[in-house]
Order: sequence, then C-alpha cells, then structure tokens
Amino acid sequence: MIIIWLIGCIILIYNLIKKIFSYVNALSQASSNLLSKEVEYIELPSELEDLQIKLNHLKREYENNEKLAKESEQKKNDLIVYLAHDLKTPLTSMIGYLSLLDEIKDMPNDKREKYISIALNKSYRLEDLINELFEIARFNSEKIILEKDEINLTLMLEQIIDDFYPILKENNKEIKFNYHDKIIINGDSDKIARVFNNLIKNAISYSKDNLITIDISLSNDFVTIIISNKGKIPKEKLSKIFEKFYRIDSSRTSSSGGSGLGLAISKEIVELHGGNISATSDDDYTSFIVKLPINFK
Repeated sequence: MIIIWLIGCIILIYNLIKKIFSYVNALSQASSNLLSKEVEYIELPSELEDLQIKLNHLKREYENNEKLAKESEQKKNDLIVYLAHDLKTPLTSMIGYLSLLDEIKDMPNDKREKYISIALNKSYRLEDLINELFEIARFNSEKIILEKDEINLTLMLEQIIDDFYPILKENNKEIKFNYHDKIIINGDSDKIARVFNNLIKNAISYSKDNLITIDISLSNDFVTIIISNKGKIPKEKLSKIFEKFYRIDSSRTSSSGGSGLGLAISKEIVELHGGNISATSDDDYTSFIVKLPINFK
C-alpha cells in the first residue's frame, strides 16, 4: 500500500511540476508577445485568465502609446519641414529685393521705399519663423517650473492688450475688455502672461471680424477668462487644438499658422496652476475659456 501511495505521490508531483513548467513556458511566450506586433492577442491557460486580461490590457496600452509617440514625432518632423519651406520663402524674397536695391543705384525714391518696406516685412516674418524653431527646441528640452507671485490679472490683461495695439491697428481690429474690479490671483506672472499672449494672438490671427472680446468673472475661488472672436473651428479640429505641434491651418505657406505649440504650452501652464483651459466653437464664434484658482498653492 505504501508503495502504491508513493507512486501516486510521485505521479501527482510530476504532473504538478509539468503544469508549472507549462505555465512558465506560457508566461515566457506571453512576455515575448507583449511587445510583438505580429501577435494581436495573448492567450494563456484558462487558470491564468485574470493575468491574460491584464497582459492584453498592457499590450493595448503599449501599442496605443507607441502609436501616439510616432504620430507626435511625425507631426514634429512635418512641422520642421513646413517651417524650413517657409524660411526659404521670405529669405529668397528679401535677397531679391535687396539685390535690386544694390544693383539699381538711381532707383526712384518711391520704388526704393516700397522695396525696403517689403524686405523689412519679410525679415519680420523670417524672425517669427526662427523664433518658432527655438520654441520647438525649448518645448522639447525644458520642464516648465513655476515661480509663484501675486498677480494683478486685470492690469496684466490690459497691458497685454496694449502690446497688441500695433497689430490690431494694422489689421483694423479691436479688443473689447469687459471687467468690473481689480482681480488678484497667485501664480507665475511670466507664464500666465504667456498663456494670454498666445490666446490673444491666436484670436487676432483667425478672427473673421474686427472685434475680439475678453470677459473676466469671479465664481467661488476661481476666475474665468473668456476670449472670443468671430470664426469657426471645425469639430474634428477642435478636439486636437491643444495637442503638441497641431496647427489649425496646416498650409505650408500660411503666414498666420504658428508652430502648433502655443495652445499646447498654454494648456500645460494652466493645468500646472491647478486650472483648466477649453475651447468652444459654433457657426459664428470661437471662444477659449481659461479657469484659474485665485489662491494657487
């Protein structure tokens, strides 16, 4: 009887070891398939069903992150190509007009002034594009660090609006700022100013009308700023405008299309302050809504 019992125990242990080895082999294969693009679904023995579900969830998450990373890299590469193309256009034009000014010594004054003005405008555009390239490099290498201070938000917005006066006048546009009282918040003044610079510049560039409105209001412990302009952003683009390197106008030759970083940086700054930023758009108007805590800690 003892011999039969021992044989039974040996067979049981053998089967158990065999099963353990099958589990180990299955897990080893699953770990290889986790990063494999050729395997769509990881399968494990029925006893390991819970682990199978978790591994497949990880696999989908990894593949999705890899896809997003590739899309982001492709957007960045496309943007650099677009900017390189745009850099060449004003540079070629500048060289052309400056060459004419250099070659034709007796050029009439009115034509000379016209060519100088065109070359100067092209140089400004070239400067903007170079700044955008630096912006891309900065965004990829810098981590945004906040330096908190007391901010007179009402005064800040007034000063930013004043800074845009030359551009507003040139484009025959105006900003109506609706506010009642001085509003003080805590935060990084330079970073917050950058947010509103980006949003106001964006509104001026894309407004289909001459009026841009900025409304500011208080509610509980938050301040809400709404910047609105006439114009529509398509629904499929509205959900992507805060993504890195996404440009509303993807045209290579667009003079208003930025680097696609302004809104992404603005979103990061606002969220680091404990707030949120969103956008709405209908057939008539587009609005960017910024919500910030008054006392950011």
